[in-house]
Amino acid sequence: MYKIDKLLKQDRKLFHTNDLGILWNITNKNTLYTAIKRFVQKGILIPLQKGLYSTIPIDRLDMVKLGMSLIHRYSYLSTETILIQAGLITQTVYPYTFVSDVSRKFHLDKYQFLTRKMHDKYLYNDTGISKSGDLIQATPERAVADLLYFNPKYHFDQREMIDWKKVRQIRQEVGFI
Repeated sequence: MYKIDKLLKQDRKLFHTNDLGILWNITNKNTLYTAIKRFVQKGILIPLQKGLYSTIPIDRLDMVKLGMSLIHRYSYLSTETILIQAGLITQTVYPYTFVSDVSRKFHLDKYQFLTRKMHDKYLYNDTGISKSGDLIQATPERAVADLLYFNPKYHFDQREMIDWKKVRQIRQEVGFI
């Protein structure tokens, strides 16, 4: 009962195996796996992929937090996803797009994710990056700078809405130019 109570009182809904071990103060891997297995059987934990669990159904999860949990390393939301949210590009891009130190495409259920690999010296520069709790995302200007890093000839639908002075300043501060 103690473990269920502690788990369900958490604000977060996504847990890696190690998170559960820390939450429940279980160091023995076999004990931890057995506890997780029982919680999955009871429907308290929903397995999303090996080592990642949720306390709510996938369609009720925040997809950005899910993407960051699936990447499971430092990453931030950027490029097309941010630019669509800001109205700077109008074409539909289905994957949630992140920047990280790895490059890969993956999906979970009907949700698609893309992470682009950026060199560490740029990735960890937080110019134009906003952090709110465990959510890390680029400002629209940083997203433009990031996209130009990956594709210098990218076509922006709403060029006139972009603050190019800010983009240039970010590109200089990050070291892109």
